Amino acid sequence: MTAPLPRPLRTQLENTVKTARDLAEQAARAALAQLAVGEAKAPDYLTDDLKALRRRLRAHGRALGDAKHQDDTQEVRRLVWEAAYEHWHRMLFARYLAENGLLLWEPGAPVSLDDCRDLVDQHPDLAMGAKSQWELAGRLAARMLPQVFKPHSPVFELTFAPEHQRELERLLADLPLEVFQASDSLGWVYQFWQARRKDEVNASEVKIGADELPAVTQLFTEPYMVDFLLHNSLGAWWAARRLSRMTCATPRPRTRCAARPRSPAYPWNTSASSAPPLAIAIG
Repeated sequence: MTAPLPRPLRTQLENTVKTARDLAEQAARAALAQLAVGEAKAPDYLTDDLKALRRRLRAHGRALGDAKHQDDTQEVRRLVWEAAYEHWHRMLFARYLAENGLLLWEPGAPVSLDDCRDLVDQHPDLAMGAKSQWELAGRLAARMLPQVFKPHSPVFELTFAPEHQRELERLLADLPLEVFQASDSLGWVYQFWQARRKDEVNASEVKIGADELPAVTQLFTEPYMVDFLLHNSLGAWWAARRLSRMTCATPRPRTRCAARPRSPAYPWNTSASSAPPLAIAIG
């Protein structure tokens, strides 16, 4: 297993993800405004295809919980959130896959981001309609993970303005390779994406509802917490059966053993850099 993300890289990832959320939401809001998704009527300048996309986006927004008012205007807050999240994370997941040799053109045929660039530039007929390496990589990632990035979702038919798309791509490209090979970086991504929204919810002191729940729910458990739980459950069970009572300070039940037990297959230790030897309850 690779090592957890070092603190300097964790800080860089945090700053990048927070900036990416602000930028992606700005891009999504502008793209939806161009289609007048929140307005009562479709503009005359929209083609029939764009009018159909607008109707699908409005229906999708209502399914997410955006309210439609009596005058036919509609909120787009949740739709903005989803479009921003999906566009950024599809690119991000694509780089995770590519940097670990898991972005597949077909089973057994991994491709790199450079391969994606060459396909777009030299073989556009094979590029699945993508106009950039990141778009092609994202489409390949979505094809591999259809339950994560639903290929028929209307939010993926939104086109971000070129200046917004280029800046998102730059943010992603500037992250070093080590970020994508650390054991815990993908978990941190979700925490950092929700960080500012979580602060807003906590500061508002409102009752937690559907809008607030994703921001205040921690889905990622840091490695040192996992180690602590593992060592004091499975580790304690193993120690109770394998350690001699000679290693414990007192022989009475529920003694605490300060030794770090070692199994042949797993090193029992802690991730905290200055943590004392793990205390395991026995008995």
